[in-house]
Amino acid sequence: MNFSDKKEDIKNIISTYAKQWKWFVLCGFLALVFAYLNIRYTIPEYAVQSQIQIVQEQNTSNGMSIFQDLDIMGGADKQVEDEIEILSSRSNFIEVVKELGLNVKMMALGKVINSEIYGNQPIKINFIAADSIVNNAKYSFFIEFTSATTFGFAEDENSPSKVYSYGNGIPTPMGDMVITPNVKDPKGLIGNEYHVSINPVENVARSLKSTVSISATQEYSNILDVSMTSAIPQKAKDIIDKLVEVYNRNAVEEKKRVADATSEFINNRIKMISGTLSSVDQDAQELLTEKGMTGSGLEVGAAVQVSAGSRQNLESAKVQLQMVSGLKEYVSGETGYEEMPVVDVGSSALNQATMQYNTLVAERKRLLKSADEQNPMIVNLDEQLEGLKNTMKSSLTSLERNVGMNVSTLQSQLGRIQGTIYSAPENQRELRNITRKQETTESLYLYLLQKREESQIAFASAEPKSHVIDKAYVASPTPVKPKKAITYLAALMLGMLVPFGVIYAKDLLDTKIHNKHNLEDITKDVPVLGELPSLGKKDSKLIVKDDRSVLAEALRILRTNLDYMIKAKKGAENGKNNKIFITSSVPGEGKTFTSTNLAMILASTNKKVLLIGADIRNPKFYSFFVGDSVDKMKRSERNKDAGLTDYIFNENIEVADIINPMLVHSNTIDVIYSGKIPPNPAELLMSDRVGELFDKVADMYDYVIVDTAPLMVVSDTLLISPHADHIIYVTRAGVTEKKAVEFPLQLREEGKIKNVSFVVNDVTLDNLGYGGKYGYGYGKTTKKWWKL
Repeated sequence: MNFSDKKEDIKNIISTYAKQWKWFVLCGFLALVFAYLNIRYTIPEYAVQSQIQIVQEQNTSNGMSIFQDLDIMGGADKQVEDEIEILSSRSNFIEVVKELGLNVKMMALGKVINSEIYGNQPIKINFIAADSIVNNAKYSFFIEFTSATTFGFAEDENSPSKVYSYGNGIPTPMGDMVITPNVKDPKGLIGNEYHVSINPVENVARSLKSTVSISATQEYSNILDVSMTSAIPQKAKDIIDKLVEVYNRNAVEEKKRVADATSEFINNRIKMISGTLSSVDQDAQELLTEKGMTGSGLEVGAAVQVSAGSRQNLESAKVQLQMVSGLKEYVSGETGYEEMPVVDVGSSALNQATMQYNTLVAERKRLLKSADEQNPMIVNLDEQLEGLKNTMKSSLTSLERNVGMNVSTLQSQLGRIQGTIYSAPENQRELRNITRKQETTESLYLYLLQKREESQIAFASAEPKSHVIDKAYVASPTPVKPKKAITYLAALMLGMLVPFGVIYAKDLLDTKIHNKHNLEDITKDVPVLGELPSLGKKDSKLIVKDDRSVLAEALRILRTNLDYMIKAKKGAENGKNNKIFITSSVPGEGKTFTSTNLAMILASTNKKVLLIGADIRNPKFYSFFVGDSVDKMKRSERNKDAGLTDYIFNENIEVADIINPMLVHSNTIDVIYSGKIPPNPAELLMSDRVGELFDKVADMYDYVIVDTAPLMVVSDTLLISPHADHIIYVTRAGVTEKKAVEFPLQLREEGKIKNVSFVVNDVTLDNLGYGGKYGYGYGKTTKKWWKL
């Protein structure tokens, strides 16, 4: 296919759609109307957003920032992602729904659309049942205010209402419900209708979670954008602010639980050491009183100074062993899942495991607010906590063993030093031992008091996990939904797509011939002489002399093209070349209509024209040549009703006996009817008299038009086709299948028929000509659509 053919195909495709421009305009207009109605009756939604900054823990090292700059590690980014997950956790949204009462929704019923009422609701709804039952209930009802003291109540919109007074109990599946007015003057509510729906808190929280978007402003940033869209901006503001509030509150409560657990552990240690310290003081007092000693210790001072370092180390090791043993007992005795105290016993791994354990315990407690212990998430957390607890036990056992070995070593060293002290007076040595133990226990006591104060100070100075940069606000006064420009554009595109799709699908599935161009794509080098327009019910089936109709102009084009073919062949064969057979694929395609009108247009040029009805099985001429416009001229009285079949069967009948001269609309033509329908049409047409008839009439007339039987139905036309100089194959627009055209082309290639040409009948005006460009007859005036 060359460039010109491709260009022509593109023009034809564009023409196919351009001819249906009215449908495109109509569908586009309707789509815009629907878009307007959609925008008109769609409740606008506004974007509400807030900004918060995640506060890093003070013990979090900032040394990782060097690696973050090199894009090697993303510690801060990971922390922000974790905080986003915590902020958007299901438990947080459940608390938001409960505190704002979002599981109870009230809609004001309107004529076209319903609108939600948030804040300052006209009624208060109270349930006798416990909150746990209401929070899991799903129930809805309708209220219509009938007077200042009563209202109508119905569970279904179409069911009759029951009248209740304010304050009376209303039975519901979840228990009695009490409704009271929330306005100063209830009379203003008369006539209003409301729909109240109560949904499970978890379902509302799940739906709410999907509408809230939380994201970091940029990579490695601690600032988060929290946003959502809502038809009620104030509701969205309250949801976002409450979510941040719950998030910060839970973080502070978690720190409080850890601080309380640490303080409790230290207090227990202080009580135990306080008793030991009192006991040591009592021993020193008793020794000094009993022995009458002054307590100066000068006699053993030198020896004691030597052992001071070893004694201090030994006591520190014992204290550490005691704390490790105590913490081990605490962990082993912990049967539930509560926060563990964070105590520095010389193991960073143990401290990290304890902090991770406390974090999981906090998450477990948060989830237990909205779920039971059989929940898969709770079970998973329990498994993790058990693993951490076992790890802590193992670490404490190992640490206890190591510290114990250190104590044994220090005791051995101290024993060697004490060998020297034993040579001193026994009383002085005993006093010094008691004094050292007293000092060591006192230092541990003071250390624990300091740690307890530090723990309480850390809790008192604990800050929320986030700082609010901007409280929730409406990002723009312009609603984000519906977007008018996008809605109109999408509607217009969809409106244009509908007729386009219909036309494309129709064209894709279409297997019919519609005009001359369609037919030429199939016939290739076989000529298409013309196309005949579709006629209305009131239009005449026969043209008249000097007719200027579209049909007449189309027939003149057909006549001109036919004359070119006749003259070309006549010059090549030196014959009269005037026998023209008209046929089609099946009945009803217009071959008889084409035959009669072709005969009429040829006769209008003062030529002698003979029209022969060779379709002897289904003759149609009798229905065409009737009425006042047809004058059957005088003919031979001999064999008055004889036709073609009579001539072939009866050798006594001459050609002149079957010719019927007629005056049709001032045009004179001769007609040979098909005659009586024979029992053996095929055998009758094989008679030699058929050839004799065509030879005689060819010399008598300028044109001999023969209306034959359909080719694909019977073999009659093939039997007489050798007598034809030209065969015009009639197709009908919208009826003839494209595959049916391949049948005469195949017969032509096989040599069974010759000089075949085509005509398209019943073409609509918009398809008439190439792309419907030349669909009006010459001299016919038409008004433009805007002048109608």
